[in-house]
Amino acid sequence: MAGGPKKCLSFIGFSLICLKMVASANTAPEIPTIDQAYSKISTSITVEWATVPGATSYLLTAEDGDTVIETMVANSPGTVTGLKAATLYQITVRSVSATGRSPASLPKQAKTVLAAPILEVSSPSPDSILVQWETVYMAIGFSVSIMRANGLGRIWKENTTNTSLTFTRLDAGTLYTIKAYAWNANGTPGDDSTCNQRTSPRAPANIQVSLDGGALKASVSWAPTEGAFNYTVMALSDSSELSCSTTRSACTISSLQCGTEYLISVLASNDAGSSKSTSSEALKTVACAPGRVTVQEDPPGHLSVAWSNVDLGDYYVAFVKSDDGLEVHCNTSLTQCNFLSECGFTYFISVFAYNKAGQSPLGDVFNYTTAPCCPSDINPVLVSSDRVEIVWSPVRGAELYETKAVDGFKVVECNDTAPACTLSALECDTKYNVTVYSFSEVRGSNMSCTSRFVTTAPCSPEIKNVSKDAFSMIRVHWRSTNDDATYTVTAQGEKGLYRCSSTGESCVIGSLPCGSVFSVTAVAETQAGRSLPSFSVPLETVPCCPAGLTVTQVTQSVINVSWTVGTGAQTYVTVLESHTGQSKCLTHQNQCLLGCITCGVNYTVALKAISATGLTADCTYQSYSSSACCPLGVKLYRLSPNGIRIYWQASRGSTNYSTDLYGSKGIFTCAPRAGLSFCDVTEIPCGDVYTVMVSPVAETGLKLTFCPKKIYSVTCSGSTLGMVIYRGKRNAE
Repeated sequence: MAGGPKKCLSFIGFSLICLKMVASANTAPEIPTIDQAYSKISTSITVEWATVPGATSYLLTAEDGDTVIETMVANSPGTVTGLKAATLYQITVRSVSATGRSPASLPKQAKTVLAAPILEVSSPSPDSILVQWETVYMAIGFSVSIMRANGLGRIWKENTTNTSLTFTRLDAGTLYTIKAYAWNANGTPGDDSTCNQRTSPRAPANIQVSLDGGALKASVSWAPTEGAFNYTVMALSDSSELSCSTTRSACTISSLQCGTEYLISVLASNDAGSSKSTSSEALKTVACAPGRVTVQEDPPGHLSVAWSNVDLGDYYVAFVKSDDGLEVHCNTSLTQCNFLSECGFTYFISVFAYNKAGQSPLGDVFNYTTAPCCPSDINPVLVSSDRVEIVWSPVRGAELYETKAVDGFKVVECNDTAPACTLSALECDTKYNVTVYSFSEVRGSNMSCTSRFVTTAPCSPEIKNVSKDAFSMIRVHWRSTNDDATYTVTAQGEKGLYRCSSTGESCVIGSLPCGSVFSVTAVAETQAGRSLPSFSVPLETVPCCPAGLTVTQVTQSVINVSWTVGTGAQTYVTVLESHTGQSKCLTHQNQCLLGCITCGVNYTVALKAISATGLTADCTYQSYSSSACCPLGVKLYRLSPNGIRIYWQASRGSTNYSTDLYGSKGIFTCAPRAGLSFCDVTEIPCGDVYTVMVSPVAETGLKLTFCPKKIYSVTCSGSTLGMVIYRGKRNAE
């Protein structure tokens, strides 16, 4: 099978050993002889025997009737361990060599010594050590000794049958070595037990306590104590216990409570325990910050600060600091202080209690904001009929301003953060009681602000009608409900402004230019201001009469009347009137032809200028005389070969005439003497055709050209006397 050879070799080897042992059985080592067996330790027995030649080791056996314990050793002496204390054992020895093991030697009895007592040591006081142990089996007494661990000084030894022993008059804080063992009835000592124990330290002396009131901690110091490893400072009050530990001779206790009296004690300790409490030192901390602080302002301008009484407080100091940095304080043994205050400030208030330990911790800092100041320079910068704009200087502490205008039961108000307000929707010509209240979110409105009266501007008048008193004067009537108002009426047009004023309900505006359009408004004015203008009323004056008028005779029965443009006139009516009748024309132009004019008659000339709206201006001018009538029956008679007489029938009235002959060889003129109806032209060439016109001459010397013309032929043959041949008639040119 697999792995067989290894096991086989092992088996063969074992067989060889067995064979060798059998072969050498006759040469086993000799049996040892025990010289002595004794016990020095409660768990072992030491055996001594004579050495056996050839033995390589020895097998020790210890039997107590219940158990058998064997131990292999190299040579004598040998020790069997793991035994029971104070127990009788039967000891045998066998010698062992390579050839085998001898039989057991003759047995020898030996008893293990007593077990060592198990010590419990402590130091109940700085100068004593208490040693305790449990009962040791088979022990009838105990021996305990003590000495300094450093070996200096004497040794104290005590024997006792008890299980405890106290050593006194020892040095405090000193390390001692304690040794103890038990003995049996034979006086044989058992195992000993050794341990070290330090005496507890003495209580520290010369304790010094100093308080840091601001930090609420106490620094405690003392003289060092011999043998102390650690120090614990205790601070005890009715409600708390604080402590600190250190290896040095000073310690700081933190987190003390204000307003508390503590008892301070210091304990020294080491591995043996702590010292007993010393006499305590009393410590009073600073008082706690006063609570239930109340701040009242009554009356305004006076702050009253009150607080509750605190334990260990000898007196109090209240500090009041305004937000502009100014600070005041008061010192009192009472629980109240009074301070002066100003409007619009925030005051920060803190109260401290004091005692011999110092100042109390800072408590809650209270702030109190007084009511904002009232505006004192209220100034209406704009007053109209329905609104008032008011401005004032900003005041301290105001976050918002509330403006109220009161008129009986009607209140108009506005709120704004700016120091200005426009009150609108007011009644005109009304006195309002206006108050500006300052407001802060903390304190609300300052209701003690004074008011002032503001009267709105007068109401706008209502123009009832505009009447014309004369050609260039108008009277304006209006209606108003204002008190003590002065009214100003303005007529405004392209030609300028025209005004009149009155405290009544009408006034007259004069010297208005003709042919103009005006917008008429009325304004009321009082000490409070000016009203808005009334609704405008249009006003149109009559058109202007033309500055110049010219009458020109066109024909004997037709005249042309022309004139300059009259401002504001759109239509003109021209009338010429005499005893013989009237001639009239209507036109939009600045001239007009009038017919049916009777010659030689005086006419009156009238002109009406009419505006687009129908306003009429009657314009009169100087009379006009129509031209004289053209003569009738014009005839030519030859006077000589070169002379012609022109004859006509004169019109009514005395009129001067002028005669003109127009031929190819020249123009020939003659003018008769007054009263004659003929005139002669001499040296006129014959054999030509002449156009003849006899015209009346106006008083101005102007010769009329509209009379009819006749054509005559003047021949050179025949009698020198007689008529000239009439050739025809020409129209006036």
